[in-house]
Amino acid sequence: MAIGKKKYCSGCDSEQYIWKNFEGNKYCKNCWGKIQSKDPEQKNVIPKVSEKRKKQDAEYLKLRERFLNDNFMCQLNYSCCTTNATDVHHTYAGSNRDAFYLVQSTWKASCRACHKHLHENPAEARILGYLK
Repeated sequence: MAIGKKKYCSGCDSEQYIWKNFEGNKYCKNCWGKIQSKDPEQKNVIPKVSEKRKKQDAEYLKLRERFLNDNFMCQLNYSCCTTNATDVHHTYAGSNRDAFYLVQSTWKASCRACHKHLHENPAEARILGYLK
C-alpha cells in the first residue's frame, strides 16, 4: 500500500502515487519502469533466471515430456482424481528440491486435481510419502 497522496505523473498524465522524481519530472512506478528500460546507460541488469537454471529447465522440460508419456495415469489417486496425468509432482520440497529437480525417481505423475489436493493438504501428503 502506498503512503502519501497521489500526485500528477509526467509519464501517463494522471494522478498516481509517485515512484521517482527524475530530471524535474515525477513518475509513477509503471512509467518509471518504461523510462528506465529505455535508458542506454542502464548497467548491471540482473537476469530473471540464471544461465545454470535455464539449462536445468530446458533439460527438465525434455525429461518431463518423456516421463508423462511413459506415466500417463495419475499415481496419487485421491478421491478427486481425473486419472490422466498432466503434472509432475516433485516429492522433495524446499531446499532439497534443487538437488532432486532432475531425478525422475523422486517424481510422481499426477492429474491437476490430485496435485492441487496434495499441496493443499501437506500433512496428509507427508504421511502417504508424497512429500519429504
